[in-house]
This record gives sequence, structure tokens and C-alpha cells, in this order.
Amino acid sequence: MALSRIWSAFIIVAIIVAGIKCFFFGQSDIFNWMVVGKADDAANPLKMDGVIETCWTAVNICLKLIGIMALFMGFMSIAEQAGGIRLLSRIISPFFSKLFPEIPKGHPATGHMVMNFSANLLGLDNAATPFGLKAMESLQELNSDKSTASNAQIMFLCLHASGLTLIPVSIIAVRASLNAANPTDIFIPCMIGTFITTMAAMLIVSYKQKIRVFQPVILAWVLGISGIITLLVLYLRTLTADGLQSFSGILSNGIILLIFFLIVLGALYKRINVFEAFVEGAKGGFETSVKIIPYLVGMLIAISLLRTSGTFDIIISGFKYVFTALGSDTRFIDGIPTALIKPLSGSGARGMMIDTMTTHGVDSFAGRLSATLQGSTDTTFYIIAVYYGAINIRNTRYSVGAMLLADLVGIIAGILLAYFFFG
Repeated sequence: MALSRIWSAFIIVAIIVAGIKCFFFGQSDIFNWMVVGKADDAANPLKMDGVIETCWTAVNICLKLIGIMALFMGFMSIAEQAGGIRLLSRIISPFFSKLFPEIPKGHPATGHMVMNFSANLLGLDNAATPFGLKAMESLQELNSDKSTASNAQIMFLCLHASGLTLIPVSIIAVRASLNAANPTDIFIPCMIGTFITTMAAMLIVSYKQKIRVFQPVILAWVLGISGIITLLVLYLRTLTADGLQSFSGILSNGIILLIFFLIVLGALYKRINVFEAFVEGAKGGFETSVKIIPYLVGMLIAISLLRTSGTFDIIISGFKYVFTALGSDTRFIDGIPTALIKPLSGSGARGMMIDTMTTHGVDSFAGRLSATLQGSTDTTFYIIAVYYGAINIRNTRYSVGAMLLADLVGIIAGILLAYFFFG
């Protein structure tokens, strides 16, 4: 119900704002651009796609997802039949049994979630989505009310949406392409910011579900992971921008190939019909990709209306007015658009980050802040639409509120980190 109200509010507010602009400020063509506008049309003053083009974008996303979903879910099927997912579940079970008390020990859902978190950690978005959708399907098997999100599903999705990533390679690449003096100087702030967001998501949901997070097992795992991340950060700080990108490519893509290698090797050892198992899983990937199209179209058109109506510009102006009136430093306002759009659209936030860098300078405070904010949060509403849509969840309970609260923590952390590191 919460998602339904938010979606309705997006559309209503956007159309009201556009109506005011049309009838009171003389922008008579705004309705036209909101509906049929194209971002690459030189005559389009908004420089954004309208709802028609956005519908095509949503379908194209799903079509591109089909191949990726088929690939990874095919290998997941092999791993399941060979017992690899069950083995992974047993290894991580001591930690997950505390954080996800509803999941039986050794259940495949644990392994699927670990694969998803690992892919996110390495910045492998293409792999994270199939693993995440498979995890949601596994958790749905344990869900007594198939139309309502379970505690385990909410915890998983909130942790996933926090977007914990080790190396923000795409952000570093953008900064390098814009001739930043030191493209990697946002690496540490992004790493700390995304870690804080993840911890916030875990604490928020744990509080709601009455999970005691200060148990020895949970603390040991969290501190252990924190230690590993710290050591890796210290090593990565010694690398140049080219060295960092090279290391990231070897680590992330090398691990993917290693996973494929181990899955096939294990399946051959277990005498599994490898190709048949792959095809069986790939079919499921195709079906899931098609199933999420209506949910993605619905969410993206609401976001499109909100952006093309100029609602974001009004919000930014309001922020600047309030903080100016309070006598506060307002430099961070120029980087805020990236943070506001990120929960709604990953590509939109990336475009806003690049626009901020080109407008204010790639090495300006606003440019570095926008990069930090881009790396500290994830696309909350896109994730909700895709993951809950794939398993037909109608009642998302407190998922949206928990995710947005974690995003807010990430935004505040990003701003504070930018002031700490860049003055």
C-alpha cells in the first residue's frame, strides 16, 4: 500500500506542477515534452525523455536483462543441482541464522543471498540482479503469505538496496574521462559512505524486526568483514588510477570466471547433466525478465513525470533557500540533485552527476560530492519494482520507509565525508 501511495503521489504532484507552469508561467509546451519528448531532440528544452520514450526504455532494460538473467540463472541451476549453493549456505549459516531467523539452516536462499551480496560488493551489477531475483524466489518459498513481503525478504532487499561496493569503478572512470586531477580521490569516501548505508539498513530493519544485532556472532562477522575491507582499502590506496581499474577488472571478472569454473567442475564431479541443468535455469531467467516489465514500466513513467515536470528543480531551490536563510554553507546543495534522483533512477543520477561535474568542475566540491553521493546509495524504487514485481508481492510493508531512511543516512554521511575529505 505504501508503494501505491508513493507512486500515486509522484504522478499527481508532477502533473500539478506541470499544470501550474503551463497555465500560470506560460510554458505551454511542457505537457507535450512530458509525454512525447526525447532527450536527444535538440528542440527539447527539458533534455529528458517523456513517458512514451520511457516506456521503451523500460522494455529495453528488460530485453537486455533476458540474456544476462538466462546466463547467471543457468549457472545457478547447475550449482543447485550439484549441491554448491547448499554448501555455501552451510558456511554462512552461523551469521545469517541470526540476521534471518526465519530461514532454516542450509536453505538455498542463504547461498543465493551470499552470491548477490558478493556480486554487489565487486560492483557486478549484471550478476547481482539475477542472483538477487533468485534469492527473492527462494525466500518466497518460505513465505506463508505470498502477496505480502516477509521479514527475511525485507531484510535482504534493504541490505541489497544499500549497495555496498568495494570499488566504484564507473565513477572513477567518469572522473578520469573528465580529466580530474586525481580520479580516485573519491574512492575512500564512497567506500565509507556505502558501508555506513549498509550498516544503517541492517540496524533499521533489525530494530523493526526486534533482532539483537549485538550478538557475538553478528559482531564477529561485521568486524571481520570491516577488517578485510580496511586492509583492501589500504592496499588499493597505493595504486594509481590505471592500476586500480586494472585490479578491479581482474578481481571482479576473474571471480566470475572462477565461479563458472568451479560450478562446472563440481557438477561434472557429481555427474550432473550440466547443459540440461543450465538450460532449465536459463528458462527461468527468461520468464522472470518478462514478468517484471509491467512493474518497471509503471515505476519509470512515474519517475519520468516527476523529473520532466521540474519538481526536482523546485525541491533544490527550496533546499537552497532554507539553508541560505539559516546562514549555513550551501555548497553541498549543488551536489544534492544526484542524491535525490539516485533512489529513483540509476542512469538519471549518473547523468546528474556528470552534469554537476561539467557545470561546476570535476574537481570542485560539488563535483566530488556528487560522485560520493552516487557511490553511497542505490536505486531504491527501481529495486522495489523489479524484485517485488518478480514474485508478485503486493504489500511491501515497511520496505520503502526503511530503504529511504537508510538512503537518508547515506546522503548525510556522503555530505559529511565530502566536507571532511575535500573541505
